[in-house]
Amino acid sequence: MTNILDELQWRGLVAQTTDEAGLREALDDTLTVYCGFDPTAPSLHFGNLVQLIVLRHLQRAGHRVLCLVGGSTGLIGDPRPTSERVLKTKETTAHYVERIREQVRPFLDFEGDNPAVVVNNLDWTAPLSALDFLRDVGKHFRVNQMIRKEAIAARLESQEGISYTEFSYQLLQALDYLHLYREHGCTLQTGGQDQWGNLTAGVDLIHRAEGGTAHVLTTPLITDENGEKYGKSAGNAVWLAADMTSPYAFYQYWINVADSEVGKLLRVFTDRDEAEVAELEVAARERPHLREAQRALAADVTTLVHGQAATAQVEAASRVLFGRGDPATVDAGTLRDATAELPGAEVPVGASLVEALVLAGLADSRGAARRLMAEGGVSLNNAKVEDVERTLREQDFLHGEVVLLRRGRKNLAAVRRSDGPATP
Repeated sequence: MTNILDELQWRGLVAQTTDEAGLREALDDTLTVYCGFDPTAPSLHFGNLVQLIVLRHLQRAGHRVLCLVGGSTGLIGDPRPTSERVLKTKETTAHYVERIREQVRPFLDFEGDNPAVVVNNLDWTAPLSALDFLRDVGKHFRVNQMIRKEAIAARLESQEGISYTEFSYQLLQALDYLHLYREHGCTLQTGGQDQWGNLTAGVDLIHRAEGGTAHVLTTPLITDENGEKYGKSAGNAVWLAADMTSPYAFYQYWINVADSEVGKLLRVFTDRDEAEVAELEVAARERPHLREAQRALAADVTTLVHGQAATAQVEAASRVLFGRGDPATVDAGTLRDATAELPGAEVPVGASLVEALVLAGLADSRGAARRLMAEGGVSLNNAKVEDVERTLREQDFLHGEVVLLRRGRKNLAAVRRSDGPATP
C-alpha cells in the first residue's frame, strides 16, 4: 500500500472525505491531523476507540497528531438528534478532562521525533469574549446553512426544539479547527460519520477566515450483522476505563462477537495485515467452535487498551472458568471480575462441601450432592473431589475470598467466604 489512505480504506475506516484526491495528495507529504474528544463522561468509550486507532495509523505513517480534549465543548455538549444534554459542572468537566488526558496515552507515541500532543480547547476559548466570538467567528456562519445539519434539523422538528447553547456547538468546534490551523498548521480533522456537519463547519471557517484549504475524514459507524451499533454489552456502554468496564468484561465482549463479523473487526481494531486477517477468517468459517479469530481479536484489543499484563490475567481467568487452568494463577481483581456474574452462595470456612453445593444451586439436595461427588462429578478450584465428608478449608478460598465449584463440565458457581452461617 503506497498511501495511508489506502490502508485506512482497506481496514474499513473511511466513510467520507471532503476531497479524496486532494487528501491523498496531502497525505503523500507530512501533515498535521487532529481529533477531538469531549469529556461528557469519566471515560472514553467504544466509538472513541475507533478515532484513536485512526490517529495511531496516521502517526505511524509519519503524520503529526494532535489529540484535543474538549474542556470547553464538553461544557456545552454536542447536540444529539433526540434531546438536550444535561450540562455538567465546570468541576466535573475538568475532572473528566484529566482522566481522558491519561486515557489517550497508551494509543499514541508521546516521545521521540514525532510526538503526539494533547491540547485542551478551553485554553483558547475561555479568554475569548462573547463579542469577539460573535464578531470573529459568528459572522462567518449562515443560520440557513446551520439548520440543515442533520442533528439540528432533527431537533428543530421535535417538540423539545434546541437551545441556543447546543445550536452554537458547531461554531465552537469550527473555532477549534481554525485555531489549530493557525497555531499548528493542522489541515486534517477526523471524526465519526455522524459528526460530518460539525467537522465540515471547520473546513468552511478556515476557508472564509484564512482562505485556506483543509480536509475532513470520517469513519463509518461500526455495526453488527443486524445493523446495531457495536459498543454495548448487556445494555451498557463498553468503556475504555478499567474502573468502568473491567478488562475481563472488555475481553469477553470481543470474544463473543459473531463469526460473520470478526474479520471486519480484526481489520478495524487490530494491526494484523491482510494475510493474517484472511487466515483468521478461514478459521472462523471452518473451525468456529475454536473461536480462534475471536481470541486473537480479544487479545489484541485488550492489550492495546489495558496492556499485556491485564490480557494475560484475563486469558488465564477465561481458561480457569472453562476448567482448564489453575485458579491460583489469577490475581484477586481479575478473579473477582470473572466470577461476578456467576451463581453462588456465601459460606464460612469449615462448611461442608455438600452444603456448599446445595446452597450454590449445583445440587438439589444433600443426597444428590453426595451422589455427584461419589461419581466424580464435582470439582473444587478445578480439582476433582470425591470425599463426601470434605469441608471447605482456609486455603480453598482463593485470595481469601472465593471457591470455584463445578458440577460436570458446564455448571460453575462461585462460593464466597462469609464470617457467619452459610447463606444462599
